Formats: sequence, structure tokens, C-alpha cells
Amino acid sequence: MNTDQGAGCPAMTVEPLSAACAAAVEQGEHACFGISPFNSYFSTGRIRELAAWGLARFERVDFFVPDAPSAFTFEALGYAPEKAAWKARRQGQYTRNKIAAALGSLGVADPGARVLGWAELESNAAFGRLHEQGLKRYVEDADFRDACRDATGWVLAGKLPAGQTPDEEQIERAVRYFLAELPLFLDTPSIVDSGMSVFCYHQPPAVLRRLYAGELNWRPAAGQGFAVVTPAGPE
Repeated sequence: MNTDQGAGCPAMTVEPLSAACAAAVEQGEHACFGISPFNSYFSTGRIRELAAWGLARFERVDFFVPDAPSAFTFEALGYAPEKAAWKARRQGQYTRNKIAAALGSLGVADPGARVLGWAELESNAAFGRLHEQGLKRYVEDADFRDACRDATGWVLAGKLPAGQTPDEEQIERAVRYFLAELPLFLDTPSIVDSGMSVFCYHQPPAVLRRLYAGELNWRPAAGQGFAVVTPAGPE
């Protein structure tokens, strides 16, 4: 873990999850920031801080917004599919607007082109291939399936009333959200056509630490990195 600050940008605490991840950070070719639509951590100001650091540190920067897949989480929490999809669309657009405002304040032209949401990814051949592989592996690889379900249970537990734990049906519905995110953790370089890429997020589930430690049967592609990135100063 180290503090990283480019000229004229906020200082960030950066924790690469492996030596290969550290190399991708050092290369500075591409960063993909995960921006969760229903997480109050990602205010416009916070996104601006992350963007300012990323733009100073990397040649290219994108922002991943798992907008449509958020509906799977709401279905698991008891919403009808139509209502879940509506909530996901509405919050997804709100999140896109925050990213656009943050990037616009930094002088980025056409900030919408820097967002990777479901509309952009579902037509991306590399993403589609990785997503299909993840769905297939989830069925066939028990260890991988358990790891995905553990991550999903962790997410759902934070959205349920205190003392409640998600049941099997809820986890099975919501795991589709994690499987929709997974391609960006495995091979962002092929999705965005770069040699190296670092996925940046502030709080990774344990499954990602296992993934980058080589403890699962599926490994990140060469050039794929992950870093826990948080503001270095007081919150």
C-alpha cells in the first residue's frame, strides 16, 4: 500500500492486489473505476477526486457503471422484475450524470464516452465472450460458484435489515449482478483494447483478493490489474 499523487491532483492510497497488479499501476496505461449506482460513497465530489487522480496518473480512464445488472439485486430483495429494472435504469442515469458533471468540471470533452454501462458493454464482443464464460463456469466449477455466492451474500447482507441473512434463492438471483461485473475484473484490456488496465475500487470483496492471488481456477488475463484506491486524506 502506498500514497500516490500526481501533479495537481488529490493524493490517493493505492493498494495493488498482487505484484502483477502493481506493475499495471506503474505502467499507467489504462484505469477503469468502478462506480456503484446505489452507493452513497460515490458523490460527484468523490468521483471528481478519483477522476482527477486517474487522469493525471493514466493515459486513458473509463468508468464502469453496472446499471442494468443492479436490477438483479433488487429482485433478490423482493422487487418485481419491472420495478427492479425501473429503479436500476433511474439510478444508473443519475450515476452517469454525476460522472459527466465530475469529468466536465475537469475539462474532459464528451464525458459520456468515458462511461462503460450495460448499453455499451452488451454489444462488446470481448465482454460478451467473458460473460458467457463466467455463466458457464458458475454452473460447472463448484469452487468458483461458491466464491461468487460468498461475494453476493456479503453484498446482500449489507442491504437487508440488521440481523437478517440472505437465503439461497436471494443469493441465486443476485449473483447475476456479480457475474455481470466479473469480465471487468478478468480482462478489461480486451474489452477496451489496451495492453494493460487497472480496475480501481475502494472495497473489494474477498473473492477478488482470492482471484488475484491465483486461488481460483480462473485467472485474470495478462495485463489485468486491480487496486484498492481511496482518498489519502480525511474523509
